[in-house]
Amino acid sequence: GTMWAYTVGFTVLPHVGGFLGWFLNRKEIPAWYEKLKKPSWCPSRRVFPVAWTMLYTGMGYASYLVWNDLGGCSSKAIVPLGLYGAQLALNWAWPPLFFGARNLNLALIDILVLDGLAIGTVCSWYRINRVAALLLLPYLGWLAMATCLTIRIWKDNPEQKPGKTD
Repeated sequence: GTMWAYTVGFTVLPHVGGFLGWFLNRKEIPAWYEKLKKPSWCPSRRVFPVAWTMLYTGMGYASYLVWNDLGGCSSKAIVPLGLYGAQLALNWAWPPLFFGARNLNLALIDILVLDGLAIGTVCSWYRINRVAALLLLPYLGWLAMATCLTIRIWKDNPEQKPGKTD
C-alpha cells in the first residue's frame, strides 16, 4: 500500500532542489544572465522550466525503479544510488554557482563533473533496470547542450570570471 508514496517521493525529489535553485536565483536571471554574451543556439528562457520538469520527473521515476529493483536501500544500492545522489547534488549546485555566485569557473567545473557522474549513473543503472537507464538519456542529451552552453558562456564572457583584473 505504501509503494505509491515511494513512487511519488522519488519522482518529486529532484524537483525540490530544482525549484529551490530557481527560486533563490530567479532575480539574477533577468538582472545578469540576459546581459551575458550567449551563442545563437541558446534555448529561450521559456524552454528551461518545461525541459527541467520533464527531465526531473523522468530522472526521479527512474531512481524509484532502481531503488525498487534493488530492494530499497540495500548494500547493492550504495553505488548506483550514490552516483545518482552525487550527480543530483551537483545538478542542484549549478544554478547557485552560475546565477547566484556568478562564478563561471566553478559552474563549469561543476557541470563537467556532473556529466561524468550522470554517465556513471546511466552505466550503473543499465545492468539493474534498462528502462531506468533509458529514462536518463534525455537528461544526458540536455546536459550535453547545457555543458556546451556553459563552456561557450565561460569563453565568451571573460570579464565575468572571478580573479581577472583589468
